[in-house]
Amino acid sequence: MIWTDADGMSGCRRWWAIALALAAVLIAGGTAGAREFRAADIQEDNYPTVQALRMMDQLVTQRTDKRHSIRVFHSRQLGEESQTVEQTRVGAIDINRINVGAIGNVAPILNVLALPFLFRSADHLYKVIDGPIGEEILAALEPYGFIGLTFYDSGARSIYTARRPVRTIDDLRGQRIRIQQSDLMEKMIKALGAAPISLPYGQIGTALTANLVDGAENNWPSYVSAGHFKTAPFYTVTEHTMGPEIVIMSRRAWDELLPDERAIFRNAARESTRYMREQWLTWEQQSRKQATDSGVTVIDKIDRKAFGVATAPLRDEMRKDSRFGPLIKRIETLQ
Repeated sequence: MIWTDADGMSGCRRWWAIALALAAVLIAGGTAGAREFRAADIQEDNYPTVQALRMMDQLVTQRTDKRHSIRVFHSRQLGEESQTVEQTRVGAIDINRINVGAIGNVAPILNVLALPFLFRSADHLYKVIDGPIGEEILAALEPYGFIGLTFYDSGARSIYTARRPVRTIDDLRGQRIRIQQSDLMEKMIKALGAAPISLPYGQIGTALTANLVDGAENNWPSYVSAGHFKTAPFYTVTEHTMGPEIVIMSRRAWDELLPDERAIFRNAARESTRYMREQWLTWEQQSRKQATDSGVTVIDKIDRKAFGVATAPLRDEMRKDSRFGPLIKRIETLQ
């Protein structure tokens, strides 16, 4: 039997591709064997996360005396985020940079970081992910087949539309908004009164042009680098979530490393985080300027409180879950 998933890829074809990649890993592998590790990122070549992964490669290559290296596959060369999650779990992909919202269905604890209006500011987010809470969340991924290495920045996500600007929450009513393939994001958009449309990142531009969706939500660099500002010229600064990116490693790949090599990979990932954040700030500023210079209407004077009230049931629902309630409380009370 052949089945087709939401991305239009034959299930048989996908698992055959994974099987071939796994075979290559096993042939090239061997415990502690020298090899090139495959890293996935859906963003373009020069995007800050891609550049940070390349820096991680430089550090790993240098500190292992060229025993190990990392080859970065950017621009969705290894698939959309929903595809790379499973490939990373089974070891066909060794390292994956992915947004927490896109992996929350597989590792639910990451949905906490993707909750709308959870973080008060970027500084609040950094205090969480750079401290003990962040370490606990990274460690909690191991039962799902992943090793959490570090967090990257993803800025704040906002809503942009093609034909009808969003100046109040009522303006969202009935609009079809593209979302990440995430149950949490689906609930969030519904709570805001819009119709969620789950699509891979690479299909957003086509969907906007073909009038299959009315808008989407993302950060400034993604909005501009993907060219969405050309077809969706209304950007409403809702900043509804600050869910970060996460760099994960396949447990299979991790188990191949010697203890000192694991420390090298983890430390290299942490150092690449600092580099990524420096790049990110520049990209955010340049992206917003490029968008406004091209004629994009930026709507930044809105009643954000109304958006927060509308999505409060999502936070309340997760607080009632004994797995996540105490964690959310610690995040909210962290000063």
